[in-house]
Amino acid sequence: MKKYFLLLAAVIISSGAIAQKGKVTSALSFIDQGALDKAKEALDQAFANEKSKNWFNTYFAKGKLCQAVYEADNPKFNSFYTDPLAEAYASYEKAMELDTKGGTKKRIIANMIYNSLALNLYSQGSKQFEAKNFEGALNSFETQIKITESDKYAGIIDTGMYYNAGLAAYNSSKFNEAIQYFTKCAEMQYQGINPHYQIYESYMGLGDTVKAEAVLLDLPNKFPGDKNITLQLIDLYLKSSRYDEALKYIKVAKEIDPENYSLYFATGIMFLNQNKFDDAISELIRAVELKSDIYDIQYGLGVAYINKAADMFVKANEIMDVKAYSDAIDKANAVYAKALPYMEKAVELKPDDIYALKSLQELYYRLRQKDPSLNAKYEAVRAKVGTLEQK
Repeated sequence: MKKYFLLLAAVIISSGAIAQKGKVTSALSFIDQGALDKAKEALDQAFANEKSKNWFNTYFAKGKLCQAVYEADNPKFNSFYTDPLAEAYASYEKAMELDTKGGTKKRIIANMIYNSLALNLYSQGSKQFEAKNFEGALNSFETQIKITESDKYAGIIDTGMYYNAGLAAYNSSKFNEAIQYFTKCAEMQYQGINPHYQIYESYMGLGDTVKAEAVLLDLPNKFPGDKNITLQLIDLYLKSSRYDEALKYIKVAKEIDPENYSLYFATGIMFLNQNKFDDAISELIRAVELKSDIYDIQYGLGVAYINKAADMFVKANEIMDVKAYSDAIDKANAVYAKALPYMEKAVELKPDDIYALKSLQELYYRLRQKDPSLNAKYEAVRAKVGTLEQK
């Protein structure tokens, strides 16, 4: 009699386990039917039961459900998991860990489940990147990389995923990670010279100008004849305030491309930052001649004249002789007048730029004493500045 009750108890326990594991089978069926709410309900019950919560097939089913949730158009289903693809990957990995016989791994490989998951992650990462959710994009691309580098992925590795991860890392200010991925791209000769520039930018992001410079100086050996290397070196030296080195490479660049307005603009701004106003004006005038529809150039030249005139005023105030002082003031005002057309053009190119408008307001105010026709322009600009400052 005792044996009979033990057998009956065993049957009851076994039936309970089968019932709960049946929830997993039902969940998989509901997933195939697109009834994801019912699948979620069945899986929740399976995870709540001691007999099935650590069953490998329960986790496999959750992975399938999470993928289906990501692919679904129904907002109700989308709300089931905050990051369904991350949970899908974690669930599949857990299923393979629990399945010591290896059947789940074979199932994932045979059905190319990790191939579809990698595509999902690429899609999600791309959308996150476009939405400027760079950390989210990085997580997606890094999981994609883990999957495609694993032995569960049945296909050719897409080298572009490393570049995508590098861009997401760079835009997340995770520069060390960016360097890691861009270095991988460089080793695979993906995207030519671009990853090398990205490595340079990443070192600049870290504030390591020594390593940044080393990257650039090595590039002529790898990419001989690429003139953009010189431009990048100019950028580095300007940002590092190493003006002598910058000028050396600017001279080389001008010899190669004498019509490149950006070289004259860069030189002009460099001189402006050093208060070498005449040199700055000379370079910026040439930049305007080559490219007159760029706001920064017009504004920069206007500022160069304004700063030169302001310096002349400071020096004029040191003159004790009345006539000499008056002559110096007139010369300073004449320089202010030279700034006017460039600052007006800057405002024309960028009508709501508060910096250009304020500079123009100052010019109209100073020059209206000799030219009363500027009064109306002064009042109009002053009113616009007031409106913009209230926004």
